[in-house]
Amino acid sequence: MQKIYANLSVESDAPVAVVVLNRPERRNALSLELMEELIDCLRALGQSSEIRAVILAGNGPAFCAGHDLRELIDRDIRNYRRVFDVCAQLMAVIQEIPQPVIAEVNGIATAAGCQLVATCDLAVASEEARFATPGVRIGLFCTTPMVALTRAIGRKRALEMLMTGVPIDSRTAMEWGLINRVVPAATLREATHQLAAQIAEASPLTVSIGKQAFYTQIDMDQPKAYAYAKEVMSMNAMAEDAQEGMGAFLEKRAPGWQGR
Repeated sequence: MQKIYANLSVESDAPVAVVVLNRPERRNALSLELMEELIDCLRALGQSSEIRAVILAGNGPAFCAGHDLRELIDRDIRNYRRVFDVCAQLMAVIQEIPQPVIAEVNGIATAAGCQLVATCDLAVASEEARFATPGVRIGLFCTTPMVALTRAIGRKRALEMLMTGVPIDSRTAMEWGLINRVVPAATLREATHQLAAQIAEASPLTVSIGKQAFYTQIDMDQPKAYAYAKEVMSMNAMAEDAQEGMGAFLEKRAPGWQGR
């Protein structure tokens, strides 16, 4: 039986699951409760052998407006650390689960919402989507969003967003590497599902190995990255799915994945 969440809706239609942030009245702001629910949901999906890709979307006109500022007023240091600890944990879980997580961005993605997009493995946005890290304008620099943003778009572009707080449009976000594709709003869900379906055609084991290897090697220097990558690829080659896939290619037939 699928778990019911207060701040999320989940549509699990194997091989793709759609997780929707469901606080439209608060522009899907990341309350502590929502983040904890999202961590729980993603971990559960990560353990499913039937789900091969996860889409993360937002209900209403916004994808996610960042942290819920009502939880950041007149609190002590322990409360602030708790909020940002859970946020960091959420970002880690997105990249730790074996399935690719695709952000489907239908509106604004600001502050921690922009961090969410930058953290997801892939992202598709509507032409109306906007991205910003405006914390500097309210006296709270977007320091944790900075971590994901810098890794996605580089230093100079990230610093421009962080120091001005000025939003960028979806075309700019695509040019800068924050998102993968821009589509009309009317076709956003279709385009995101199409990308998820393309991923789901591959061996789930192979995709999982590749995702883990990508995040492990990305911050290594090149010699260490190659040393690590060649070992992963050697082990991958021994998997049943790799042998099946290579054999199917040579025999000009469709592969039959076993997830082993």
